[in-house]
Amino acid sequence: MASVSVYNMDGKEVEKMDVNDSVFAAPINEHLLHKAVVLQLANKRQGTQKAKTRSEVRGGGRKPWRQKGTGHARQGSIRAPQWTGGGVVFAPTPRDYSFKMNKKEKEAALKAALSAKVKDSQLYVVDEFKFDAPKTKIMNELLTKMGAGKAFIVLGGDGQAAPSDAQKNAALSAKNIQGVRSTYFLRQEDKDAGKVDVTSGLNVYDILKYDALVIEKNAIKAIEEVYA
Repeated sequence: MASVSVYNMDGKEVEKMDVNDSVFAAPINEHLLHKAVVLQLANKRQGTQKAKTRSEVRGGGRKPWRQKGTGHARQGSIRAPQWTGGGVVFAPTPRDYSFKMNKKEKEAALKAALSAKVKDSQLYVVDEFKFDAPKTKIMNELLTKMGAGKAFIVLGGDGQAAPSDAQKNAALSAKNIQGVRSTYFLRQEDKDAGKVDVTSGLNVYDILKYDALVIEKNAIKAIEEVYA
C-alpha cells in the first residue's frame, strides 16, 4: 500500500499512514484529467456573450450607391461587416457551454488527481487541525514548516454531518493566505434510513491547480469510504 507522512500542528512528522491503493495509487489517466478540468471550467462559464450580425444591426436597408459608374467598389448595405458600425461575421450568441461526464469517469479522474499528488510527494496529511479561533499566522506557519506552499486544504471526516468549530476556524485561518484554498469533505452514514450523505468540495481542478494537497487525517478515511 502507498504511505504518506502525517504531520501535527507544529509541522513535525509524527507517523506514516497507509492509504488505499484504489484511491491514492490509481492509474493516472491524463485524458480524463483534462476532460474533468475542461468540464469544470466550461460549467462555470456564463455564456452571455452577444454581438449583432448584419441582419440585426439597425439601418442599411438602402443600397449606398448605384452598382456601376461611381468608381467605388460595389456595396449593398452600409451595415455589411466591412463597414464601421456594421454587423459582426459569425457573431457570438448566448449559449450553454456545459457538458457532462459519466459518474465512473468523474471518479476515475478524481482518483487519478489524488494519485498524482501522492506520486509527486505533494500530499500532506495533518492529524487534526486544532484551532480555538481563526489564526492566519498559525496556519501560514504550519504550511511553511510542512513545505506545502500554495495549498488546497481539505477538512472533514467520516461520520460528520457538519464541520466542527475547530475545522471552521481552520478554514477561516486559511482564507486570507494568498494562494491557499480550503474546502470540506464530510461523510455521514444514517443506518436507520439506509443512506449515506456526503458533503464534498473535493474536485480535480483545485487538486491540480495548487502545488500541494493538505488533507485532514479523518478526511482521508472519509474519502476512502466513498471512493474505495
